[in-house]
This record gives sequence, C-alpha cells and structure tokens, in this order.
Amino acid sequence: MATTRAERLLAPADLQDPATFSQGIPQEAFAEMRARPTLSWTPPSGGDRTGFWSVTRHAPVSEVSRDADLYSSAVGHIQIYDIDEDALSARASMIDLDPPVHTRLRRLVSSAFTPRHVQSYETAVRARIAERLDALMQAGGGNWVEAVAAPIPIGVICDIMGVPESDHDYMIELTDHLVAGTSSKPLEAGAYGNTTDLRLLPFNSPAAHGINEYARALGERRRAEPADDLITKLIEAEVDGERLTDAEFTNFFRLMVFAGNETTRASMAHLALHLVEFADQFERLRSDPSLLDQAVEEVIRYSSPILYFRRTLTRDTVLQDTPLRAGDKVVMWYAAANFDEEVFDEPLRFDVTRPLRPPNVAFGGGGAHFCLGAPLARLELAILIEAILSRGIDLRLAGDPVHVDSNFVNGIEHLEVEVR
Repeated sequence: MATTRAERLLAPADLQDPATFSQGIPQEAFAEMRARPTLSWTPPSGGDRTGFWSVTRHAPVSEVSRDADLYSSAVGHIQIYDIDEDALSARASMIDLDPPVHTRLRRLVSSAFTPRHVQSYETAVRARIAERLDALMQAGGGNWVEAVAAPIPIGVICDIMGVPESDHDYMIELTDHLVAGTSSKPLEAGAYGNTTDLRLLPFNSPAAHGINEYARALGERRRAEPADDLITKLIEAEVDGERLTDAEFTNFFRLMVFAGNETTRASMAHLALHLVEFADQFERLRSDPSLLDQAVEEVIRYSSPILYFRRTLTRDTVLQDTPLRAGDKVVMWYAAANFDEEVFDEPLRFDVTRPLRPPNVAFGGGGAHFCLGAPLARLELAILIEAILSRGIDLRLAGDPVHVDSNFVNGIEHLEVEVR
C-alpha cells in the first residue's frame, strides 16, 4: 500500500550539507534509506525552498533516469537547490534540457565520444599517463591528485576540444572553483572579474564567468583560424538551421570541460585509495589481466564520482509506493544505488571479479542523459590501472585524504602518497 504524504519518512542525514559527505559516501544513512519501503523526505532548508524526495535504490534510480518526460531536467533545476525562472535559460547547458532539444544538442558532440573515436585517443592518453606516473615515481611520491588525477583527464578533454596545453592548469583551477559553488566556502562574488549576479551562474560560482570568458576568447580564435577540434565544430555547427548563440556555446564549453574532467578525476583520485586498501584485488588483476574491464567498473562503482542529479515531476505519479505530485523534486543518489544490496552482492566489498551486469549507475541509470563521456572515462582508467601495474608501483598513503567540500561531487582535493 502506498504511503500518504503525511507519513513521510525523513532522511536520517542532512543531505543538503556538504559536511555530511566530508568523509565520503555516508554509507550507513544510505543503507537505512534503501531499507525503507518508500522514498525518504528532506524538508526545505538553505537554498532548497520546497524539500525533496531521495531515490536510493538501483531500480527506481534507473526508472527515473529513463523517463525524461515524467522526470524533467528542464523543469526546475538538476541540483537540489532552487533557482529563479530567469536563471534557468541563462544557466542551461545540454544537461539541463529535455528531449528533443537535448537530443539535437547532444548530436553535435556525440561523434567525438563514440567507441571508435575514443579508441583513436588511446595513444595520446597513454603518453599523458606515462609522463605523469614517471614523474611521480622519480619524485618518490607527492599529492596524487595534483600529480595524476587532475592533469590527466583535463589534458585529454582539452586536447579533444582544442584548448592549448599552456591553459590546462587554468582549466583545472576554474573547474575546482566551479565545484566550490556547491561547498560551504564559495568564492567571492567578484572573482575572475565577475559582475554577473551569482544566481544566474552555474553552481552560483564566479568561476563560471571565468570559463565563459575563456570560451568566448577561444571561440573567436577558432572563427579566425579553424582547427580540427571540438571547439571549431561547435562554432560552425547549426541546430535547426541556426548557429549556436553565445550563451549556448559557452554553456556547451563549460559542460565539456567540467564533465570531461571532474568525474574521471574523482575516480582516479579514489583509485589511489583502492590500490592501498584493496591491494589483494589488484594483485589478482595483475595475475589475470582479463579482469581489467571488471576492475574499471568496480573502481567507478566504488568511487561514484557524481553523488546525485535531481529531476522535477511534470505530473502526479507513484514511485516506490510514494505518491508524488507535479512539481515535486526527486534526487537520484547514484552513490546510494551503487551499493544496493539487492543488486550487488556484498556491495561494500571491492571485488575486481564482480560481474559487469547488472551495471552500476555512476554514469546515470540510462536514458537520454546517460554520460556521453563514459567510454572515454573507462579508457583513461583502464590505461592508468594497466600502467600502474606494469610499472610495479606500490603506493603508500602519507596522510589522510582531504575530500572535496561538496554534496554533489564525491571528489578528493588532496592525497599525499609515497611510491615504492
């Protein structure tokens, strides 16, 4: 029997507060929520004016992901906090839109991330990873995030887009500060020369202004001097017979830099922890390289780099015995669904032999918004793991990890390691 709205079960943790995620995924709270027959409710607080329902099981997360008509990305906002109507269009990128608009925009860049194209990046990815690991080994260790996890994925996506090598560190800085908009310590409003009201900027961060300005300047260069890169393709692209507007182009650029960097970076950062904590599993992989694809998926599942995305109901429905009304917010907690006991045997066990099916939902639960860059992320992780094992790198932690201050990205900001 479906619960009534008056019988709402409150979430056992404050999922609005970045501090809840200061040590990573709050496994106990999510396990308690998964065990409930209904969705859990979080009342309004902070930037959330209405409260939201949390979806924590694997099957309902996939159900929400696959029904973009009922569970909308364009109505409301894709993060928990609310934004004003006039900010929706100003901030909207492909990820904030529903089909068919989303589909038309996604088609502009999808060819760059097909499995065939992704394989063509392999040589460049191997070179970047070799350079970073060799430098780390020569130094005897250092900050794993700064040395390995951050520069590799930003270097790869910037190569695809056409961002000069000299600007890669600046892109890392900007995306770091973009995520800071979801933290308890956001940047000053005027950072990066910003004069725009923060409520009109993605993540409420002035770093979004910095990325927009960089994108405009690079776009102007490509108009004058076209190149074989994604930026030139976006500059020259037409949707329904019209070129992208300035806002559409800059929003596209920002999404590519953020999504192509942050999620893979978070998984690579967590990989160092996995290599230490689950060393026996990687020894098993070393003796049986055929397990590489499974090991990559296990790293992604266990890391769950993006904690959630939100959708908004377009009409009344019932989900997991919970009556929902048009306008209600539902939050898909990928980091909870990836540890669903009904789907993954002993989910807290890191296991490189875990079957590939059923799949994890770290890249989304399917549907229109399934992560475009998933094949690229998998390639980068596979090559990094191979390179670490082939070099016989033995990591030791030289300090506790410092987690990113966010309830949106399950990232690591700093992790000192020693290399033997």
